[in-house]
Amino acid sequence: MITTLAIKNYALIEDIRVELTEGLTIITGETGAGKSILLGALALLLGKRADLGSVKNASKKCVVEGYFQIKDYELERVFEENDLDYEPQTIIRREILPSGKSRAFVNDTPVTLGQLQALSPYLIDVHSQHETLEIVSENFQMEVIDALAGNTSLLKSYKTQFENFKEISEKLLTLQQQKTSASKELDFNTFLYNELKQAGLKKLNQQELEDTYETLNNAEAIQEALSGVHKFFDEEQIGAIETAKQARILLGKIKGFSMSFEGLWERLNSVILELEDISSEVSDASEKIAADPEMLFQVNEKLQTLYKLQQKHAVSTVSELVAIEEKLEETVTTTLGLDEQIAYLEKDKNRLREVALQTAMQLHKKRAEAIPLLKKKLEETLYPLGLPNAQFKFDLSPSDEFKQNGVDVLQLLFTANKGLPFGSLKKVASGGEMSRIMLAIKAVLAEYKRLPTIVFDEIDTGVSGEVANKMAAIMHKMSKTMQLLSITHLPQIAAKGDHHLKVYKEDINEVTTTHIAVLKNEERVVEIAQMIGGKNVSEAAMANAKELLN
Repeated sequence: MITTLAIKNYALIEDIRVELTEGLTIITGETGAGKSILLGALALLLGKRADLGSVKNASKKCVVEGYFQIKDYELERVFEENDLDYEPQTIIRREILPSGKSRAFVNDTPVTLGQLQALSPYLIDVHSQHETLEIVSENFQMEVIDALAGNTSLLKSYKTQFENFKEISEKLLTLQQQKTSASKELDFNTFLYNELKQAGLKKLNQQELEDTYETLNNAEAIQEALSGVHKFFDEEQIGAIETAKQARILLGKIKGFSMSFEGLWERLNSVILELEDISSEVSDASEKIAADPEMLFQVNEKLQTLYKLQQKHAVSTVSELVAIEEKLEETVTTTLGLDEQIAYLEKDKNRLREVALQTAMQLHKKRAEAIPLLKKKLEETLYPLGLPNAQFKFDLSPSDEFKQNGVDVLQLLFTANKGLPFGSLKKVASGGEMSRIMLAIKAVLAEYKRLPTIVFDEIDTGVSGEVANKMAAIMHKMSKTMQLLSITHLPQIAAKGDHHLKVYKEDINEVTTTHIAVLKNEERVVEIAQMIGGKNVSEAAMANAKELLN
C-alpha cells in the first residue's frame, strides 16, 4: 500500500504531501480542481514518460515521491528479477530536471523506466471508465479464473516447465537450421578435406622437396661440377691440395727461424686440412649424385600438388594448409554429428513437452471447475449494480500451442439483456457496463488474492441512486482487505470512505495553485452536502449528508 505521496512543482501543485492509510480513501473536488493532476503524478511513479510541459516552474526541479509499505506482498522475487534493491518500505522517486531530462529511483538507486514499469503493476492498479482495455485481455481474464481456481503453485510449476521446453526447442531449431545450412556445404567441405588429407601435408617439408627436386633435375651438371672441383683439389701435379703441400714443405724449412714464419706454416697447414675435408665431401657428394627419373617424377608430383593446393586456398606455406585441413575436419565432423545431437534434443524436447502438457491439462481442469463459481459471483455482484440480466459465457478449450499460462484458449462472452445474443465484451458492453464489470471482477478477486492498491478514477460515472449505494458498499467491502482510493462525484460513495481528501484550487498573488485538504467530521458533512445540492448548502442537503455518513 502507498503510505505517502509527495509532489513538488508539478502542474498546479507547488508542494504537497499526503499521508494515506489502509481502507477506502475518497478523493473529491470540483471539476478542474486538480484531481487528474494526482493521477498524473501517480502515473510518473508507475513509469510513464515525463513531459517538461507538466512542470509548474520550468526553472526548478519537479519531484514526485511515493512511499510504499510492501512487507506483506512477497515481492522479493520481483525485485530480484528486475535487479532492484528490496526494502519493506520502498520509496519510488521521479525527477524532471529543468533541462527536460527525467530520472527515476527505487530506494535511492537509479533505475530505468523499464524496471519501474515492471514493478509498478504490483504496487498500484489505476482504473477509469475510459481505461478498461485490461478487462478484454485474455491474459487478464485467465488470471481471474486462476485466482479462483487456486492455480498459483501449479502455474509456477508450468512456467518453469514451459521455459525449459522453450529453451530446448530453440536449441533444436538452431541445430536444425545449422544442419540445413551445413548439409548444402558438406559435400564440398568433405571434398576439400579429403584432398588436403590425401596430400599428407603433416609429413611434408616443402624446402626439402624443392631442394631434392632441384638436385635430381640437375644431376648431370652437379656431378660434372663436383668432379671438376675434386680434380682441381687432388690432381697430382697441379691440384690445389698438392700445390699447397709443396708450399708447406718450403715454409717448414724456415719456420724455425722466426715466429712469423711458423705462424704462416700453421695457417697454411690449416688450409690444407680444410681443403682435404672439402675434397672428401665433394667426392662423397659426387658418388651420391645419380640420375633417378622415377624419384624425380614423384618429387615433382608432390610439389605440383602442393603448389596447386596453396594457390587454391590462397596461402603460401604448408602450415597454413594444415590449419585449413584441421578446420575442415572439425566442420565435417560437426556436421556429421548433428544428426545424433538433433535426435537427442528431439527426445528431450518430447519429454519436456509431455511434462508441460500434463501440467497444462491440470490447469485446464481446475479452470473449468472454477468457471461456474466465477460466473455465479460476477452475475450476483452485477445484479444490484443495475445489471440484473447480466450473463457471462466462458468458452475454455485446450489448444496445440503452449503459452505463458498454459495451452488454454479463452473467449469471454457477455450479454446485459435477456433475449439478446452473447458477444465479446469489447463489442457489446457499454462504457458504464465495462466499469461495473471491472468493479465486480476486482471485488471477486479481492476475496481470493492480495491485490495492489487500487485507484478508481470516476469509475462510477453514469450511475446514481441505489446503484451508487451498491457500488459504494462493494468498494467499502473490498477496502477491508486492501487499500482503495476512489475519485468520485457521487455523495453515496464519498460517504462510505474511511478517509476523505478534498482537492481544491486557490489563487494567491495572481497564481493558481492546487491543494489537498484532509476532511474531518463536520468538514465531510459540508463537502458531501455540496456534492448533493451545490455550493449553497441547504438544511435538507446537510441532513441528507449526515444520514449518508451515518
